[in-house]
Amino acid sequence: MHLALATCRNLPSWEADDRFLHDALRAAGVSFDVPVWSDPAVDWTRYDVCLIRTTWDYQDRREEFLVWAERVSVETMLLNPLPIVRWNSHKSYLRDLSVRGVATAPTEWLLAGTRADVAGLMAARGWERGFLKPAVGATARETMRFEAEGETVAAAQTHVDRLLPNEDLLLQPYLDQVESAGERSAIFIDGVLSHCVRKIPVPGDYRVQDDFGASDEPVRLTAHERDLAERAVTAVPEPLLYARVDMLRGLDGTPCVTELELIEPSLFFRHDPAAAQRLATGLIARTR
Repeated sequence: MHLALATCRNLPSWEADDRFLHDALRAAGVSFDVPVWSDPAVDWTRYDVCLIRTTWDYQDRREEFLVWAERVSVETMLLNPLPIVRWNSHKSYLRDLSVRGVATAPTEWLLAGTRADVAGLMAARGWERGFLKPAVGATARETMRFEAEGETVAAAQTHVDRLLPNEDLLLQPYLDQVESAGERSAIFIDGVLSHCVRKIPVPGDYRVQDDFGASDEPVRLTAHERDLAERAVTAVPEPLLYARVDMLRGLDGTPCVTELELIEPSLFFRHDPAAAQRLATGLIARTR
């Protein structure tokens, strides 16, 4: 098998976690390249499979990325599959999960081209602190936390007024447990829970990405967290080679899904190198 591990042109220098996957693929006799998804010179028909891994700039050019994914899905096998990539590239998937009975963070959906009264929405919901994020985004791009009253809600209104003409936004309550307990991430390989990590922001921050100095460590989920993560994955109608479910405790103290990452998530192989072997095994099985 000849495999493409799709990446982006400006991969952060700290990204080294996929070396465990590289080792697992070599051990399984799989040859691979790491082509840039947006490079027009790449001949994707050369590959038996294209596995999306570190395409971490797609949120800045979503339509171009989806056109690429559609073309590649015709020329070779794309994993995760194209319908999943389309669905998961916009956070409206969280609304679908909620309809399917999966607990998600409460959300006000702010649609591009409309106007939104942030203070009014916060008051109607009874939220004391708020959180804004784009419906297409990653790595905490254009996210913001704020208080429901005072100067920060005015700053949040300015933030919304700047972004909302061109993109959908999510307004949610700020779940401050992220600062004290971190965010739980459950990694699934071939639909089975593989391993879990706790992502911990630097003191006073909420951003749990490596880019902002956050750390991570293995963690054991509670029974409730595990059940929620499994329900989120089984709510997806297509088989998934890989998935990551991010969770925080909600305003009522029970866990809720904040993200379901099915396109290009970090899978934290450094905390379970055997998971990379399981991914390689699942990948090979799909080509038989």
